Amino acid sequence: MNTNPHEFRGTPESQQVTLRGPAELADALPFMLGFHPTDSVVLVALHGEHGRFGGRVRLGIPRSANEWPSTAEHLAECLVDGCVRRGTRPDGIVVFLCQDPAPGETGRHVMERLRPFAQRLRTACGALDIPVYEALCISDGLYFSYCCPDIRCCPPDGTPLALTGTSVMAASAAYAGIQVRGSLRDMEARLTPRISPSAEDERQRKALNEAAAVIVPKIFDGPPGAGRAHVRETTLSLAGEVLRRFDAPAATPVPTDGRGPAAAEQDAADDAAIDADEAAALILGLQDRETRDQAAEWMEGSEGAAALRLWRVLARRCVAPFGEHAAAPLTLAGWVAWSTGDEPAARVALGLALAADPDYVFARLLHQACNEGLDPESLRSCLRQERGSRAAVPEQPAALRPVKAAKAVKAGRAPRKGVPSAGTRPGKGSGRQARAAAPRPGGPRGGERGTRSGR
Repeated sequence: MNTNPHEFRGTPESQQVTLRGPAELADALPFMLGFHPTDSVVLVALHGEHGRFGGRVRLGIPRSANEWPSTAEHLAECLVDGCVRRGTRPDGIVVFLCQDPAPGETGRHVMERLRPFAQRLRTACGALDIPVYEALCISDGLYFSYCCPDIRCCPPDGTPLALTGTSVMAASAAYAGIQVRGSLRDMEARLTPRISPSAEDERQRKALNEAAAVIVPKIFDGPPGAGRAHVRETTLSLAGEVLRRFDAPAATPVPTDGRGPAAAEQDAADDAAIDADEAAALILGLQDRETRDQAAEWMEGSEGAAALRLWRVLARRCVAPFGEHAAAPLTLAGWVAWSTGDEPAARVALGLALAADPDYVFARLLHQACNEGLDPESLRSCLRQERGSRAAVPEQPAALRPVKAAKAVKAGRAPRKGVPSAGTRPGKGSGRQARAAAPRPGGPRGGERGTRSGR
């Protein structure tokens, strides 16, 4: 099979990599996505006589087997529809199931446990008249084939994956400047609260409840709109102050793949730079869509790098029961990552934003635009103009600038050929419009939504 030469950014169109057999397919998967897809099902479209790679979709493997039939149908339809929108129906599909063994399991146990899901995926693709050429399970450093009956190349106990950096795909990716940004689990850990509760989490939860009790009444103070404008100004002023703390090179350079002790050290330092009260005020303030829209203007250069660190910190501070509030900082993190050229990180952040709130319109539109390979420059240009003209031109309170700009990008730009469509399932309600949710006071109900005011 030949990878699409256009998938390698910056390489000559004549460069191609031929993959032979399931071993090289398994090795190529992280390079196609930009990360190791832990606990994921991935479908990759193949086109033409030589099996050129096309679009792809990724989703976390559902924990309940009862969800497997509907998930299989949805993924197959999503992949085919996406390819048709880009002009070419797939000629075949490759399926990957990636999951680490649970305690007491082996890689083979995982493969057998997921076999019914693999069969559902093959059936769903077949129902659309598209054959599955290969279905692989990757677990515990091994790969297993659900399609190949030859035990000489695909033994029942699995085959070890190639050593990192030793395959033809790895060599070609290194030449092209393509990097694998660790595992999906590593990337998500930088954007989500700690799994184990701690005293810091309890302090943050208390600060969020107290901030909700203070900020919500302020929104309704004075003439209509005046309180909201005051909260917006206060939030952006505080965010700008925090950005200045981050707008300096890290003491220890952080690898571009975001892995290792340097990344963990930077995240810990960033967490320490913002106290619980500041984080709570920013998280609650960003629930207002106009505040979030202005914050999206921090998107380039050193300012964008500092903003990305801030949005990660705020996403990590959205402890239960404030998980839905993470949609705003996660969307901003995804936007900055996409704006600065890190599409894999953008897809991960936007996927988490939609998991936190499936109806978050800005995240949905950015996710779709990123997956379809659109150019973020149209949105950047729109935000630059808004930033430059805000003092001279009265704002339209009901406008959702990034959403409008994202729609403009979608309508006015053709997708780049060969760019993968990889990401998590957007969730339900894709046809819904943005809605302005009435803010709720603090306490148990305030902890659920706080000052949400549109998306």
